[in-house]
This record gives sequence, C-alpha cells and structure tokens, in this order.
Amino acid sequence: MKLAEESFLTNDFLRQLMNVGEVDILVGLPTHNNAKTVGSIVHAIQSGILREFPRQRAVIINADGGSRDGTPELVTGVSIDDVRPASNLRTLRTLHSISTKYASSSPLSSGVAFRTILAAAELLRAKACVVLSPESENIEPEWLSKLLRPIFDDGVDLVTPTYRRHKFEGLLITNLLYPMTRALYGLRIREAYSPEFGFSGRLGSQFLAKNVWNDGPEGASIELRFTLAAIAGRCRISQSFLGEKNHVERRAADLVPALRQTVGTLFSALEPDFPMWSTVADSQVVPTAGADHEVLLDALRINRKRSREMFSTGVAELESVFQSILSPSTLAELQRIARLGEAGFRYPPELWARTVYEFAATYQKSVISRDHIIQALAPLFRGRVFTFLMENRNASADDVENNIESLCLEFERLKPYLLQIWK
Repeated sequence: MKLAEESFLTNDFLRQLMNVGEVDILVGLPTHNNAKTVGSIVHAIQSGILREFPRQRAVIINADGGSRDGTPELVTGVSIDDVRPASNLRTLRTLHSISTKYASSSPLSSGVAFRTILAAAELLRAKACVVLSPESENIEPEWLSKLLRPIFDDGVDLVTPTYRRHKFEGLLITNLLYPMTRALYGLRIREAYSPEFGFSGRLGSQFLAKNVWNDGPEGASIELRFTLAAIAGRCRISQSFLGEKNHVERRAADLVPALRQTVGTLFSALEPDFPMWSTVADSQVVPTAGADHEVLLDALRINRKRSREMFSTGVAELESVFQSILSPSTLAELQRIARLGEAGFRYPPELWARTVYEFAATYQKSVISRDHIIQALAPLFRGRVFTFLMENRNASADDVENNIESLCLEFERLKPYLLQIWK
C-alpha cells in the first residue's frame, strides 16, 4: 500500500486502511444520519460485488459526518454472508467495510467526505472507484457494474449516470446546468452534478493533488467540480443509464442553497478553466451505455402560479441589484415580461441564455458580492421554470427533449456573447 502524509485522516482510520492493503474496487459511501436507507444500500453493494466482481479485492469506505442514529455501525455491521444465500454466489476475496467520522456542522460538507474517499483510494491504490448516495432508496446491485465496467474494460476515467426522470424533475439541470456545461465545456453530459458516479484511481489522485478543498463558494458541490475537472483535463468520460431516479421533494426555500451549490460552483470554475472552455466551438456526444435519458409523463403537482409571482416580485424588488448585473437591454426585457399576465408570459431561451451569461460574467468580475449575485438569480430562474412548465404541460417525451435541445442550442449559439462580455 502506498503511504502518504494525509493529516486530515485519523490515525485509527489509517490503521484500518493499512490492514486492508491494496484493492481493485473502492465503494465510497458518504453518510449523515442515513440509518433508514443505508442497510439496504450496503446489501445492494455487496450483491453487486458478488455478482460482477467476485475476483476483485474490494472495500467499502464510509465517510460519516457525525451521525447520531447509528449509521456507521449499520454500514460496518452488515455481513456479506447475509447476501450470499440469496445470490447463490461466493466471492474469492474478503470484502472490507470501514467507517470513519469527520466533524460536520453542515449537510453541505460533501467535500470533506469526498476528500476522505479520494485519499483512501490513493492509499489503497484502488483501480476503480464508485460513489453512491445514501439518500437513494432504489440503488440496485447492477449500478456497480454499470458505473465500474467502463473503467475496467474500456479505460474510461469518469462514468456519470443518466436516469429515468419525470419531465418536471431536475429542472435546475435541464434548464441551466446541462445547457451551460454543454455549451461551454463541449460535452453533452446529462448529469454533470450527481451523487452517483464512477471514476478511475488515476483521476481520483489527480483531483486530490489539485488541493481545491478551500476554493469556491461555501457548500460547493464537489461532485460537479470533479466532473468539470475531468472535462478540463481531457479525461475519457462515458455515461451509463441507471434507471429511475428517486424524486426528492424540495421546498421553494431550498432553491437558493441549491443554486449556491451548483451554479455557484459552475461560475467559480469558469475563471480557472477559461483557457479550456474559451476555445471550445461546439458540443460532442458522450459515449453512453443504455439510454442517455428517459422521460416519465405521469401527473406531478407543481405550483406554477407561485413561480411566476416570485419572478415578477423579484424583478421589481431587486431592480438596483440587477442594474449591477445585467445589461440595460436584458433588464428592460425582463421588466417587460414581468408585467405580463399568466397567459402571455414567456421567458424565451434566447433571453434566458443571455441572462445566465451576464450573471456569469458579473460573478467573475465580482462587481457585487458573489453570494448576492447567486441569490438574485433565484427569482429569474423561477420565471424560466414557469415558462418550461407551461410549454411542456401537455408535451410528449419527444417534445420535452426537443425543447431542452432547443435551449441547449441557444446557449451554444450565444457563447460568443459570453466571451465578448467576459473581460
């Protein structure tokens, strides 16, 4: 096992790693009070290893943020012997399971957990790694193979998931993250921000060496930064279809923290990555095992009226802030549509792409507080969401995808505008 100075790891954790020795597969499981779901997830992990990787040396690394519900004990206490009778399979190797705690006062400390997982992977010389979310109740054993096989068999460095989602789920991804990352970084990665992904030990070590842990906005999404670093580093990337993604209810008040984690992270990456994305002219398809998306059309109750009202109120109350962020023509157009009734309201793709790009350029220049910039984007995003909901309320799966594609193409078409206002 490779020895390295990792001062943020406890001595007890380092001793446990040394007892494990080198491994082929590392499964990272960041947790924080996930006792309700973690047992079934560990069973799924063990079943996946028994079925697909019986000859590989494997370890589960649980990085726990101070759970008080017995989560770590559930992770380390689940025996692989409980899984063997159901699978009728046996592994030729010992499956180790290790848990370590780190001080956490915030559920946004995913960076600490991921750093712990990466350090363990480097010390154990893991060839392939996978990170799974403890909040996903529908993790299947097949997910391990889908996220790890491309790394073992094809030399891929990063495997991101694709999912089956309701057409109105993941609106921050479909209306902002996917169009913008695709336009700027040049790869059509549907889920650049996901808590489930696979990566090579080589990529993990490269990212760990960058020492980015104190950079970026508070609560930054380390998963998104990891994906962007892989793209900027010209690593081999592929996608694997995992099936249905559990829908997690979000209150309207959760939007600003979500924007900080995702859009704030993306905006922060644009300046150091400028030499790379500024030269990208178009977008390329990413190799994908299975579907690159699937859309569910069943009924889903969403308060559209509230989104439009919050947009109109925000445009009026934040006028002085928007004057520091937006061009006069963009602000004037937003003020015009804010006065429209529900029937005539529309926040078109061209105006939305121009809005986001002006926010990104202002964020880079730090004209006002960066956190205030992210907060100011929230009511405008709600206006865009209202338009997306209205345009797609009776749409087929193909219609929804065509509308998302049109938005992506608008972000690509207007990329020269971002370059023009960047500096």
